Amino acid sequence: MRLGWLVAVVLVLAGCMKPSDMQQSARYYLGDAGLMDHYTLTRSATWTLQSDSQLFIAQGHFVPVGHPYARPNVVAEETFAAAVQVFPLVRRAEQPLGLEQALEQAINHQADYLLYTRFARAEDGVSTREEWEESGELADVGRDRAVLQLILMETGNRYMVDYAVIQARGGFLQFYKAKPEDLLRRPLEDYTRRLLGR
Repeated sequence: MRLGWLVAVVLVLAGCMKPSDMQQSARYYLGDAGLMDHYTLTRSATWTLQSDSQLFIAQGHFVPVGHPYARPNVVAEETFAAAVQVFPLVRRAEQPLGLEQALEQAINHQADYLLYTRFARAEDGVSTREEWEESGELADVGRDRAVLQLILMETGNRYMVDYAVIQARGGFLQFYKAKPEDLLRRPLEDYTRRLLGR
């Protein structure tokens, strides 16, 4: 009897929601429960940019704590891939740069803003049988995690307009994710859309 009522309530609620809302809600709750990839995005401001703003993207030299083998420019590459979907005028540094060097290059490219990124922390959990056989440590089994820091600066006056932290973690249903950097694209797409006010 209870099961019948539960099914009826779920069907009524499903009828009230659009499929995209249902998918978003399901993804959120499954992510919150640790079953699917999940991230949190914290910003210091709600600053938005004009769609024709010119962005220059760079990544710091800092090697992520817990995962020293990440590709050196992976955050800049993923941020660039996310930003070009919403901003038509985007360039990125070819290699990691210090903040002063990144500002210099942004000015040389006549960019309005510098989006400076840093891969602050990463934990690479064992996700394949080969990795497990190689490691043999139970402590190595687990979900991938990543922490990113993003600084948005105006190049004209070097004013920091936004500071964001993204904390991402893999889900138990998505153990095929091989590295923490696989968790970056979705939150970076979310961040760049928010920069545009979407």
